Amino acid sequence: MATTEDLRADLRRLVDQLPESELHTARRFLLRCVHDPLLRKLLEAPEDDEELTEEDVVALAEAYEDIKAGRVYTLEEVKRELGL
Repeated sequence: MATTEDLRADLRRLVDQLPESELHTARRFLLRCVHDPLLRKLLEAPEDDEELTEEDVVALAEAYEDIKAGRVYTLEEVKRELGL
């Protein structure tokens, strides 16, 4: 398991490799993680390690086909449909 110092060194290395155009975005993200308790909890949550069921696999395949075929809605369209 990596030590805290190893993790900090990895983060420094990753930040040093960021293109200049992404520095502002990375900074905003890190600040939100520090100051937003919900985002922090979501980021700290364990990964879902449950196996996909056959039903899940079928549903995902159908969703990808819908995306490829352009059968999608924008957030604005959904909000309008729901009256939000």
